[in-house]
Amino acid sequence: MRDGVGRGVLVAPDKFKGSLTAAEVAAHVAAGLRRAVPGITVETLPVADGGDGTVDAAVAAGFERREVTVAGPLGHPVTAAFAVRGDTAVVEMAEASGLRRLPAGTFAPLTASTHGSGELLRAALDTGARTVVLGVGGSATTDGGAGMLTALGARFLDERGEPVGPGGGLADLAEADLTGLDPRLASVELILAGDVDNPLTGPHGAAAVYGPQKGASPAEATLLDDALTRFAAVLAPGLADRPGAGAAGGVGYAALLLGARFRAGIEVMLDVLGFAEALARAGLVITGEGALDEQTLHGKAPAGVAAAARAAGREVVAVCGRLTLPPETLHRAGIAAAYPLTALEPDPATCMAQAGPLLEQVASRIAERHLT
Repeated sequence: MRDGVGRGVLVAPDKFKGSLTAAEVAAHVAAGLRRAVPGITVETLPVADGGDGTVDAAVAAGFERREVTVAGPLGHPVTAAFAVRGDTAVVEMAEASGLRRLPAGTFAPLTASTHGSGELLRAALDTGARTVVLGVGGSATTDGGAGMLTALGARFLDERGEPVGPGGGLADLAEADLTGLDPRLASVELILAGDVDNPLTGPHGAAAVYGPQKGASPAEATLLDDALTRFAAVLAPGLADRPGAGAAGGVGYAALLLGARFRAGIEVMLDVLGFAEALARAGLVITGEGALDEQTLHGKAPAGVAAAARAAGREVVAVCGRLTLPPETLHRAGIAAAYPLTALEPDPATCMAQAGPLLEQVASRIAERHLT
């Protein structure tokens, strides 16, 4: 490690999706380091980029976990969590409206609603929060955030004065009444934390780009895009092209309508989790996620960790399940070296099942090459 900086190691990974949570990844890496270098100072700080695992990362950093019953994307009740510390709340929309809340093999692209995400926001307001971080990603919905706004007091009506349905039902929207929105929203700093900057509609919009991931056929994606176009035309057309408006099926648009400030999810979370303070105590930073690939470079957690650590003059290495980035690309991202589990266990199924022990072996290699 370089002289003149902290001598400890900061382990700040994201989750290994389908295998280990970010906290589990960090714990296994720390265990491997301590076994290889007894007495070493290791600090763990699991991170997230606003999508799945954001609340867990906040809780691991000292936030209090709160649970409430809200509507899932199909309207069935689910138990969802958010996190609170002081006057700051972290809300992860996937907790209420994520793909993981759908039954296995089931999609509902035209009808899935973000109503439960609005209920989560309301619960966060009930704690007295003055700053609310809304992490978006992994959603099952393409309703423009209409469900979320409805839960917060808005009304969306057709020509007969009847409520319209979410998603495709927005094509029938004739009137939007926002006068009933929760008045507390006006005095709260709402931060939209996401890793995509798509507009709401059009060829790069929420329905066209992400609809297929949520089960939408080409025809359904077109229908949803038309519905979102109608939704924006009735509410605020100028917001539809703002970066982030298309995040999470249009929840970004609804958040911007509420006055939210859009920021890269990992940057927000690093601030919220106290990354800078932890970094000051470290000389080496270990980050990572399940797959280090081209997507990593576009706002994902390891890239954000590496950028912040490099700016502070710290060496960064990464752990991952699978690696597809060449060394020169990693170096440009601020990562000195990456250690994939597949180098130890080439079978993907075994690699995922044994990710914890494999990470401890990888950590020993990192200790040999970067700490001694």
